[in-house]
Amino acid sequence: MLTHIRDLVHDAIARDYAVGAFNVENVETTLAVIRAAVQEKSPVILQVSETTIAYAGLKVITSIVEHVARDVAGQIPVALHLDHGKSFRSVAACVQAGFSSIMIDASDVPFQENVILTKQAVDYAHRKEVWVQGELGAVKGLEEAITLLEREPFMTKPEEALQFVKETGVDTLAVAVGNVHGVVKMRKGMTHALDVARLDEIWKAIPNTPLVLHGASGVSVETLQESFQHGIRIVNMNTELKLAFVNALRMTLQKDVDAYDPRDIFKPSMQAVQDLVASKFRALKSTGKANH
Repeated sequence: MLTHIRDLVHDAIARDYAVGAFNVENVETTLAVIRAAVQEKSPVILQVSETTIAYAGLKVITSIVEHVARDVAGQIPVALHLDHGKSFRSVAACVQAGFSSIMIDASDVPFQENVILTKQAVDYAHRKEVWVQGELGAVKGLEEAITLLEREPFMTKPEEALQFVKETGVDTLAVAVGNVHGVVKMRKGMTHALDVARLDEIWKAIPNTPLVLHGASGVSVETLQESFQHGIRIVNMNTELKLAFVNALRMTLQKDVDAYDPRDIFKPSMQAVQDLVASKFRALKSTGKANH
């Protein structure tokens, strides 16, 4: 069932776990994530990006999520979120489409401009009772900044986080604490450390603002679970799901060069994503939390 993201996050805080936020692009990935949530009895956030909206169409992807949440998820709580919205137009369109949460990502502009753009989104979304996620700091790809020291200049500053939250009124904040976006880290099989001390300082500065960890694909279970103790309540994963889907698809096509029915070809890929997401729920300690 579609649920406001607020309810999922408040429950995660109360029961000390994190909610998984997984990017979906089509009916296959949506079904795979929801089936994993049903299997593990876990709350889940489905998130779509601007590129997915351009690919599938806002009405189409929203309809897919709504119907799968109703007909497949049953009583499992599912929230719909816009990931990395770059324009007010995207934000407004998703608010109107019924998303319970949107992200306005103005992290690539100077601080004060980020505040202005984020506050504009907050003022609009809050009138519709939609939550807003802002981003402060920059989550780079591993190809841009390899070591934790190299990523340090782009990280979120605790004192700026406090000012940002006060001036914008965001409901959740995506932070840069050494987390890494992109496929390079996955293809190289590399793990990356988080600056837990910095994360703790941010959390202490804004203890009432749930923190979001982007770029969590490939992060170890131990690191993820440690982050919960320092304010992380939403964990985003995207790249790892895409790789699981595509790698299974390649293997399927190599095994049977005469395969032609997309429904048969996609089944192993969907299962691969379902298995991966189920393992992430267990890592996030959200398994069984859909039962009250």
